[in-house]
This record gives sequence, C-alpha cells and structure tokens, in this order.
Amino acid sequence: MKELFEKKISYTQQDIAAIEYNLLKGFMGCRTNEAVEASMTYSTYLNSIGITSSNYPIFLKVLGVRNHHVIDALLGTRDPFLFMSSIQPNYFIVATCFSFLAKYHPAEIYSKTLGIILGVFQATYANPLDGYKIYAPTISDVNSLGKHLIEEKGQDDLLNRSILDILDKFSALEGQHIDEEMEDLAVHSHNIRNNFFDSTKRLVDVIPNVLLRTEENLDPEL
Repeated sequence: MKELFEKKISYTQQDIAAIEYNLLKGFMGCRTNEAVEASMTYSTYLNSIGITSSNYPIFLKVLGVRNHHVIDALLGTRDPFLFMSSIQPNYFIVATCFSFLAKYHPAEIYSKTLGIILGVFQATYANPLDGYKIYAPTISDVNSLGKHLIEEKGQDDLLNRSILDILDKFSALEGQHIDEEMEDLAVHSHNIRNNFFDSTKRLVDVIPNVLLRTEENLDPEL
C-alpha cells in the first residue's frame, strides 16, 4: 500500500493532448444523442471563429462526419460552394476531399457536404492545368467523383451540373502531351460525361458497378 501511494503519476502535454483527441474522436463519431449535441456545439463554435489557413484541417475533420445536423452547424448560413473559398487550395485539402467521395456510397453523402467538396474542386481546377499541378487526380478519384452523379435527376440538378463541369475541366487536359496519366484522366472524364448525357448509355458502362451500388444498411442518423 505504501508503494502505491509513493508512486507518482505524471502526464506530459502530449499525453493530455492525446486524451483530448480521443475524447474529440469519441463525440465526433455521433453514436449517441449526447455525442451529436456535443459535435453540433463544437461545429457551431468553429463556425463562429471562421475557417483560416491555420485551422482548416480541423474543419476538414468535421466535414467527414456523417451527420447533417453537425454539417449544418458548421456551415451556418454560408453557401456550401463558397465555404472554403478563403483558403488557397493545396494537395492536402484536395486529397482529403477526394477521400470523402471515395468513402461515401452514391446518394449517401449529405448534399451540403458534397457542395463544399465540389466548391473546393471548382476553385482548384478553374484552370485545369494549374489544378493538376496542385493535385493530379487518378482514374480512381474520377470514378469516386462520377459515382455521385444521380442519373435520375438529370443535368439541371445543381450538384449533377457541378460534377459535370468539373469533369469537363478534367476533359480539357486531353492533348496536353505532358504525361500518359493526364491523358487517361482526360479521356475517362470525357467518357463519364458522355455516358451521362447519352440516353442510350449508362454510368455503369464506364464506372465499376461496385462503386455505383447504394448502401441499404446504413446506420441511421441520430
């Protein structure tokens, strides 16, 4: 017993930071009503301080939460497409956004979350060649983008139109004669657009069927 009391436990700042991070990950999982409420409060606070070049990774972390209440709190009254317009696009931001698209099944992603991601791509690839130098999308990335086209809604749907516009930017890279990967990216993007617009063709003819399947057994949002 004496040894127990004599043993001193100390925590470094790194130890405390790790505990804080684990708690943050816990409530951002939104597995309970209390966790959702905590996440909403945290997101509201982030909205109040605003996104900056020094804190944007935290905003991206919250953006990955699959709960529309949390995303609404993060956005506030801002236009999703302009949410990250104050931040210069970089490799980390664009790669993270593509990873979100890969993670979500078609029709699963919240429309405002998708709007934020597409806004990042619009800013990054406004000049396709400059954007390619920031982050060169792979065929897998383009499939992850294209799978979120909802064929039943047509081209007049805002999100569909935005995805098609971004694919058009990628298509414009064809014939640059810079590298084979760029050429493949451009051709594949063109094919996805063409299959969407052509009533005799389907996305499944150009995007792997496994990516286009919807998930019927998702955990319900709290």
